[in-house]
Amino acid sequence: MEHVENNSEYKGLTVNKGITQPPTVNPYLVKRRKKQQYSVSEFVEGIEKGNVSILSQAVTMVESTNPDHYKIAQEIIEKCLPLAGHSIRIGITGVPGAGKSTFIEALGMQLVNQGKKLAVLAIDPSSGLSKGSILGDKTRMESLSVSQDAFIRPSPSAGSLGGVARKTRETIVLCEAAGYNNVFIETVGVGQSETAVHSMVDFFLLIQITGAGDELQGIKRGIMEMADAIIINKAEGNNLEKAKLSQAQYRNALHLFPAHESGWNPEVMLCSAFHNTGITEIWEMIDRYFNHTRGNGYFDIKRRRQTQYWMTETIDEALKNHFYRDPEIEVLLEEYRKKVINDEISSFVAANRLLDKYFNK
Repeated sequence: MEHVENNSEYKGLTVNKGITQPPTVNPYLVKRRKKQQYSVSEFVEGIEKGNVSILSQAVTMVESTNPDHYKIAQEIIEKCLPLAGHSIRIGITGVPGAGKSTFIEALGMQLVNQGKKLAVLAIDPSSGLSKGSILGDKTRMESLSVSQDAFIRPSPSAGSLGGVARKTRETIVLCEAAGYNNVFIETVGVGQSETAVHSMVDFFLLIQITGAGDELQGIKRGIMEMADAIIINKAEGNNLEKAKLSQAQYRNALHLFPAHESGWNPEVMLCSAFHNTGITEIWEMIDRYFNHTRGNGYFDIKRRRQTQYWMTETIDEALKNHFYRDPEIEVLLEEYRKKVINDEISSFVAANRLLDKYFNK
């Protein structure tokens, strides 16, 4: 637009035209692409080809609380089942600070260097207050997390052990279908998660440390009875002699427990995951276990039992979810909660009335 001041009537006065105004939106801004939505057959095809991106999205579907996502996830799992079941599943637990993540990285790197594929499913504890979860396992497994033959998936426990256990088991199926022939499941290390993980793995490994007080007092008998091997980590430097003493104590303690149905005698071994010592010997021991249990048929027996167990567990969880999502029950539940708090009715009577209402609908 020409300024009037530039007219010849005005002497000695000129107004420059200026510059073109820049656009209000950054021209270098790249529009974020919407994540592609795959069909069930595309998910299955991508998983079978080992596409990590598609596998990750499928696992997200499994973990989602959205009913539509859950339905899609079940269809994917059903189609992946014929491709699964060909891996060895190892559960790894231990007290916080025992060095589980460092141990998994050391053992995992040994496997991928041998040309094997590894999936690590790490159940991360969620806060009971904020419901938040750190999900920091990838940051603690720097070398393993960048390996093309490793898939690390931390999952928040979100306060629901049954739900996480089901989702973890379904994720195992997806990982096996994607060609991961070794699956590690790292547990929270506290509470009852060990029992759930024990029911979905072939080999259960307990990691301990020495020099932290009376080790045998700091561990539940149930976990020791479940363990197929006990590994004393951080057996290094000045701690080595203490680790050897702990090794002897654990060996004596294991003799007090009933013999394993598998016929396997649990071994107690030393290692230093940080210095990568004893790791090769541990994998050789695990290999001996699988040769032993496959030889006497226990491997297949245990897998069949686990399949039956998870059928009943899935029914239990489905019934529980259906109960709490019932619209009438939701309203009545709030009423009875108030009555229980005000001591107008006992918690047992309230529970029975709610169940009667639910089953008599």
